[in-house]
Amino acid sequence: MTRLIPLATLLAAISFALSPVFSSGFNGFPPDRFPVPQYDPPIRPAGWAFSIWLPIYAWLVISATYGLFNRAEDPAWQRMRPPLLVSLIVGTAWIPVANASPIWSTVLIWIMWAGAALALIRSPRADLWWLRAPIGLYAGWLTAASCVATAVLITGYGGTPVMPIHAALLLLALALGSLILRRTPSPAYAAALIWALFGITVANLDPLRPVMIVLAVIGAALLIWPLLRRIRR
Repeated sequence: MTRLIPLATLLAAISFALSPVFSSGFNGFPPDRFPVPQYDPPIRPAGWAFSIWLPIYAWLVISATYGLFNRAEDPAWQRMRPPLLVSLIVGTAWIPVANASPIWSTVLIWIMWAGAALALIRSPRADLWWLRAPIGLYAGWLTAASCVATAVLITGYGGTPVMPIHAALLLLALALGSLILRRTPSPAYAAALIWALFGITVANLDPLRPVMIVLAVIGAALLIWPLLRRIRR
């Protein structure tokens, strides 16, 4: 019985990683999926930024495999497994839902984020590379992705003005990221969020949107600075 949840976590991680293969894949919400078509939304990162999913998928499977065979009964690992399991199960269904309904996929991605963030907060300091780092990378990207989805959903259903709404959701991602990093310092979490901010910066170079670029650059600097201070100590 002690191996049931670790085994379920591994199976969920594998099914999550394989979900793009056994579905039609997801390349972003089609512009015409909304009442107000969303062409090139300001908050969406450049397409290449989504390649971060490859290391996220691989690292989560490796982590879950290690946990099953080496930390199945470890109380510290057991505490973080339930929220991570919920996030992975929901994540497995996310692509089909996203292709069918932007509204429900946005709801689900916030559930994924909540589970991943709680798992990160509960993760022990030990086994950094086997546990906290892969969960941090996953939770960090979801912090950005959930806010991106929400911004596109709001403006896609008629929310205006577009730029202030997308800027506000970008600030929300930065606020959530700062809170989590204050509670659980994780370079991997910060790296994923900074990667998303870099993708947003590049995406807003053409056409030029100075507000989004400035917010993304300042936000990245504010995320990096506390981590550098800790390293120096």
